[in-house]
Amino acid sequence: MPDSPREFLANWTASRGNLRNFLEQQAFAPLDEESQRAAGEASAAAAVEQLFGIDLDSFSSGVESVQGSFESAGARSITQPDPDVPQDVGAAAFFDVDNTLVQGSSLVAFAFGLARRRYFSLSEILPIAWKQLKFRISGSENTEDVASGRVQALEFVKGRSVADMVALCEEIVDQSMADKAYPGTKQLAQMHLDAGQQVWLVTATPVQLAQILAQRFGFTGALGTVAEVDDGRFTGRLVGDILHGPGKMHAVAALATLENLDLERCTAYSDSANDVPMLSMVGTPVAINPDSKLRDIAEEKGWLIRDYRSVRKAIRTYGLPALATALFSYGGWRMAHRR
Repeated sequence: MPDSPREFLANWTASRGNLRNFLEQQAFAPLDEESQRAAGEASAAAAVEQLFGIDLDSFSSGVESVQGSFESAGARSITQPDPDVPQDVGAAAFFDVDNTLVQGSSLVAFAFGLARRRYFSLSEILPIAWKQLKFRISGSENTEDVASGRVQALEFVKGRSVADMVALCEEIVDQSMADKAYPGTKQLAQMHLDAGQQVWLVTATPVQLAQILAQRFGFTGALGTVAEVDDGRFTGRLVGDILHGPGKMHAVAALATLENLDLERCTAYSDSANDVPMLSMVGTPVAINPDSKLRDIAEEKGWLIRDYRSVRKAIRTYGLPALATALFSYGGWRMAHRR
């Protein structure tokens, strides 16, 4: 595994025009050849901008997130593809987790699971629970709330054993999360696997939790928020981005580079307008259980929309009058066709 984003780029051999030329000929000249290094970095920056619409620093941060996720898993992929299914090389699907794959907040499930195991007191997670309540009422995520929640989570695990945390994550997934997956979303993921495509979770959730979810559902792998580890214990610091909003875009760009994916042939799924940067990268963006802002964006752009929420959630999303009108319209159609 490369030790840095620069080393990662040095070993990258994907055929991608200007970027390949940069990698093979210019970017990693000896350190004393300052002018060649400067030219190489400029070439890399231009190529990354051309391919992904992000700057080189953002791409490097995405590389760090991907590397951290791979190191956490101990491999590039968590599961191996079905040998009986022809592989569609270059195509993949990227799934958000919270309210896209699994109902509710994975971070809250994680925090309450740790509280039940006396990692900290229940009162310490009330701020996280309050932010989740705001999200449930408003129907949209607050970027500052998400960022501060991740910081709190890092503080909770600081100094803890990674091995112990992984074992706890397995219990939390099996007891509190796996049965809350939306069947419709699971079917979509299976459709991609049956087509020989990779399926990745891309989430702000702690990477250990995300990877266990991916393993339980038979997905290729998971990119999540990576907490730094030293000598088998968490340091309380991040590696790369919090995988939220633009951070997901940066990580997907790095993953596409490493796996030689053609993003025009890829699909992305999310419920949140905060993930529009990731959704906009791929050839097929899909809004799953969208918040009101994402629904508006998806309708304006002609993106696919799928909603697997319950009637109660539909009432909260659309309002009782709109839902009642739809039901009466459907009932009238059924009555007319019975005659």
